[in-house]
Amino acid sequence: MHGYNFIPINRLYRERLLFLGQEVDSEISNQLIGLMVYLSIEDDTKDLYLFINSPGGWVIPGLAIYDTMQFVQPDVQTICMGLAASMGSFILVGGEITKRLAFPHAWRQ
Repeated sequence: MHGYNFIPINRLYRERLLFLGQEVDSEISNQLIGLMVYLSIEDDTKDLYLFINSPGGWVIPGLAIYDTMQFVQPDVQTICMGLAASMGSFILVGGEITKRLAFPHAWRQ
């Protein structure tokens, strides 16, 4: 794989690391919801980590992510890196109240 940076995304999922790195739409929403529910079933005692770099997006898919974060048993730690605007910032504050983080140069709008 010369010239390519390969990221084993399934390995990241096994470590309970989830990423919202795009505009919120129904496709990414359904993917994140499925992962949160699956990982919650696998082990409901280990936190989930949601890294956010999003300009926002659609309301209904964003609310579905937010509601799932409140529903699953494990705490969801939210980390803003880059940008969390509009629906992205709403999802950011949906993380467990004592487990929210923004990197020093991140933008929260």
